[in-house]
Amino acid sequence: MPPLDRSLIQSLPVFSAMDDVELDDVISRATALRIPKGAAVFEQGETAKAFYVLLNGRLKVMKLTPDGQQVVIRFVVPGDIYGIAKALNREDYPATATALVDSVTLAWDMAVWDEFMDRHPAFARNVMRMLGRRIEEAHTRLKEMATQDVEHRVAHAVLRLVSQSGRNVEGGVLVDFPVTRQEIAEVSGTTMHSVSRVLSAWENAGLVVVGRQKVIVCDLERLSRIAEETGCER
Repeated sequence: MPPLDRSLIQSLPVFSAMDDVELDDVISRATALRIPKGAAVFEQGETAKAFYVLLNGRLKVMKLTPDGQQVVIRFVVPGDIYGIAKALNREDYPATATALVDSVTLAWDMAVWDEFMDRHPAFARNVMRMLGRRIEEAHTRLKEMATQDVEHRVAHAVLRLVSQSGRNVEGGVLVDFPVTRQEIAEVSGTTMHSVSRVLSAWENAGLVVVGRQKVIVCDLERLSRIAEETGCER
């Protein structure tokens, strides 16, 4: 792969506010990897040998529960740091990260994690902010699954996808990577049948256009109102 572009690296949120010396240190230790669509960056239970920042593409992070259920924990977008098992005091990866499209990621040996956190305060602060946002999002999703019906959970899931990866197109806002009904079901804690039923109703009402691995939100305001409606507790 060609040499890493310093301006591209510096523009990523996890490396913002780092000076040139710090950035050079980070770049000199990085390896750029191409991850083909469908390939795993790492597998659940695998020894955590590296941590990563996504440069291009999209990944999904999936966890297999003890009862065999597959759950989408989150989607990884460019600029996200992931695979940070050491920050969780783990020796292995708690989930599997798989490329949804051809992707490029930066990788660092896990052995430099503590050194990066000690030597680069801006990096440490940025990582802590990202972890805080992920914890907040996890709490929000748990609350939704505990208190809201299927339609509202699906609405919140689709709105999060739009917020992370929405792109304006003719007729609405496209979720800018392939996403299936099954993945929406896994991220919203329901079944593919329920998601299909909800999306079909929305499509008939003109809220969305749904294709194979494609979702376009045609009326973002109406979908937001559905997500925020009161009286949706079970």
